[in-house]
Amino acid sequence: MASQEKKSLSLNAQYCVIEAPFGHLGILTEMVDGSLMLSKIDYLPAKVTLSPPANQLAREVAKQCASYFKNPNHHFDLPLKPSGTEHQQKVWRATQDIPLGSTTTYGSIAKKINSGARAVGTACGANPYPLIVPCHRVVSAQGIGGYMKEDSPGLYRQIKIWLLKHEGVL
Repeated sequence: MASQEKKSLSLNAQYCVIEAPFGHLGILTEMVDGSLMLSKIDYLPAKVTLSPPANQLAREVAKQCASYFKNPNHHFDLPLKPSGTEHQQKVWRATQDIPLGSTTTYGSIAKKINSGARAVGTACGANPYPLIVPCHRVVSAQGIGGYMKEDSPGLYRQIKIWLLKHEGVL
């Protein structure tokens, strides 16, 4: 990346890393058309170095995440950067309809939005706003399923299990 591009990115986007009960969260905020917006949340292992929020929105995201970790009934209210394809947005909207303490299957969402279960899984894996857009509430017909493009029992799947337990599903 050219130094001018790096300079432009650093002026328009900021990344911080905060603690979470299952490791760390990376929070990316970005100026979009003159408004500061949340552009991504990353699940990170605990070994990643913490970095405090450097702007008001990042501090608010951290505060709301902490509220959710204390109480899964917390309702997120954050400005999200528009993201994803039309299909991904349909899937993400459908996940917003899954009540706290419940799950649904990839196939059920696929039927609801006239898609395929694998396409729904792919859209869930591309979700830039985990926690806020609760794709962790979508499971396979045979069990918990993968999470964030991961089918093995690694970090993301362990986070999915933690989130479902936290929300009273498991």
